[in-house]
Amino acid sequence: MRKHYLIEVVQNDQLIVFCPPEVIQDIKMKRIAFGSKSMEVEFLPHPDQNDRIVISRKIQEAIQFPPFTIPLHAFLENEILYIGPLVGIFTAGFTSFPQRPIGERTLFFSKLLSVNKSVGALPFVFGEQHIDWEQGTIEGCFFHDHAWQTVEVPFPNVIYDRLPNRKSEGNPKLIKIRERLQKEYLIPWYNPGFFNKLDIYERLQQDASVTHYLPETYPFTSFSSIETMLSKYGHIFIKPKNGSLGLGVHQVIYDKYSDDYYCRFQDNREVNRLRKYSTLERLFQSVFANQSLDRMLVQQGIHLIRNEQRSVDFRVHTNKDDLGKWHVTAIAAKIAGQGSVTTHARSGGDIKTINEIFPNEECDLFTEKLSNAALLLSTALDTNIEGIIGEIGFDLGIDRNGDVWLFEANSKPGRSIFSHPELKEFDFLTRKLSIAFAVFLTEQSLLHPEELFK
Repeated sequence: MRKHYLIEVVQNDQLIVFCPPEVIQDIKMKRIAFGSKSMEVEFLPHPDQNDRIVISRKIQEAIQFPPFTIPLHAFLENEILYIGPLVGIFTAGFTSFPQRPIGERTLFFSKLLSVNKSVGALPFVFGEQHIDWEQGTIEGCFFHDHAWQTVEVPFPNVIYDRLPNRKSEGNPKLIKIRERLQKEYLIPWYNPGFFNKLDIYERLQQDASVTHYLPETYPFTSFSSIETMLSKYGHIFIKPKNGSLGLGVHQVIYDKYSDDYYCRFQDNREVNRLRKYSTLERLFQSVFANQSLDRMLVQQGIHLIRNEQRSVDFRVHTNKDDLGKWHVTAIAAKIAGQGSVTTHARSGGDIKTINEIFPNEECDLFTEKLSNAALLLSTALDTNIEGIIGEIGFDLGIDRNGDVWLFEANSKPGRSIFSHPELKEFDFLTRKLSIAFAVFLTEQSLLHPEELFK
């Protein structure tokens, strides 16, 4: 990690900033900046403190620095000392309750913001209603000293997209806000948008380094194409292109000995079902009668490794760090519930660490295979998708031959795996790097803006 400096406010009106000598060195600086606000000041070496940058109350008010004593990074560019980064986390679903400003997601955001001191960044949460375009300020929701506070701050150095669902993401008003902040204010915006499964598959197909991880996948076109895939693989999955949490996933199985078709799915009452049909047409008339098939994709079935007769797949999180480098930050095994079409906990699935279900040698082998796949896939997605990506959640499978397969990639991965007590430290790591990536983006936006805003 780069060095952090404590930002301390003293109660006077001098336009002087005291810095550690190593910050100033021989560089002539004229201005101090915080987020989008800056002002001209005088810089002097701090006489006896090498770990802090000291600003006056007058400077604090002018650049709208919150009344917190916290460690932040110092960036030097064009005779300006930037302290930060100030990280805006953009979301929707705010409430009027001070203790629960983002409703049921308040706990998630409080944990996300609590990494600020270890990262050396100042994150806050905001929505479209908190922006004052005329003043160039935002009423930010900060989590400081274990409590929520609202503080008016400048526009941030970077914005982390945490919109909760596709509906809010497609809201024309929110789209305009994102475009305005990116294009008019040149603020880097990371993790925009939910992934479309078919779009992700087609883009990864263009990258030879990862095609061997991709199961055969097509948009639904006809019964004959499904018959062809069933005769080839024995079973297939039919799933929504834009689904999540395993909702709407159906497994179709063909028994070539009895010439029967089976469909495994979860009904509207969240009960796992297995139904038998004499023809594929009858199966579709019964199961998919009220569904729009043009929103579905068809995917090759994989014979997954099993644990106690239950299928196992894996959630693998990757994050970029403060140097812009990808890391595997968490791996968990997900074991399918009895009769379930997916391994999701809401369908009766269990979350385990790899160590819990595989012996040491096998555990090491699977961990290495999954990690290598996730890093290659992260790099491929980073290259082939528009926008800035800082984290991905992969659903990967390993078949009985030991080959790794990609089922899904999630741009806003859920956090249910971190309910497992042995995954708590990885929960912290994923949150920490989600904010640490903003340090890298801030530096890039100052030193190499042409790279970010191509």
